[in-house]
Amino acid sequence: MSEFAYKYGFIGMGNMGFAMLKGLLQETPAESLTFSARNREKMAKVEEETGVHPASSNLECAKSSKYLILAVKPQQYDTVIGEIREVVSADQVILSIAPGITIEDLGKRFGKPVRVVRAMPNTPALVGEGMTGVSFEEEQFSDEERADIRAFFCSFGRMEIVGENLMNAVVCASGSSPAYIYMIIEALADSAVKYGLPRASAYQMVAQTVLGSAKMVLETGKHPGELKDQVCSPGGTTIAGVSALEEYGLRNALIKASDACYEKCTRVK
Repeated sequence: MSEFAYKYGFIGMGNMGFAMLKGLLQETPAESLTFSARNREKMAKVEEETGVHPASSNLECAKSSKYLILAVKPQQYDTVIGEIREVVSADQVILSIAPGITIEDLGKRFGKPVRVVRAMPNTPALVGEGMTGVSFEEEQFSDEERADIRAFFCSFGRMEIVGENLMNAVVCASGSSPAYIYMIIEALADSAVKYGLPRASAYQMVAQTVLGSAKMVLETGKHPGELKDQVCSPGGTTIAGVSALEEYGLRNALIKASDACYEKCTRVK
């Protein structure tokens, strides 16, 4: 890796790119990172906030980074790849976070052998609690590279290796779903405000409850249905609320949201 000036380079510094960069800084010195973005004011702001020195262009970022993270929107991939194609080599590792764009697709777009890790992180990476689904052909990478890949994604949360055929399902499970959770938090807080609780208190109480409930699932290993049943006393308040959620279709609404998300993934070109 001595021929590369930086270990990690980000092309794109939107919400997801910035979240990963901030998470990675918890484990990696700023001197090992670089990035590029279209907006010069944004680049200056990110440099001031993080201490990470920006590259002069996408081309320079690609040329100087061992692990190159493509953190731009799917519709920008062809433009970016056209800019960097000539300088990317088989010694580098390309990390793609675009929904719907396969490893095979990327190989065709580069027009030469490239080593690709396909991933779907989510924005809680910004606070070190991201969840990333990761897919790659492990035999193409050295032991050190596989360790680096795992360290990269674990620096801002948890990761799960999945078959590439399941990556669209990962978008449904964790990539897009933070938005649904924020809507649930907002709605529950609104309901508490309706009955007199101050809004700031409502948000804090609901958000902490979501955090604690998720931690119960992760740390106890119990089925979510079992944990739900533990809260539902016979004839009590919680089972009355659960009954109302079933009546008004909470489960169906969330499944339909995932259906729409999955369909959109399959139409990304």
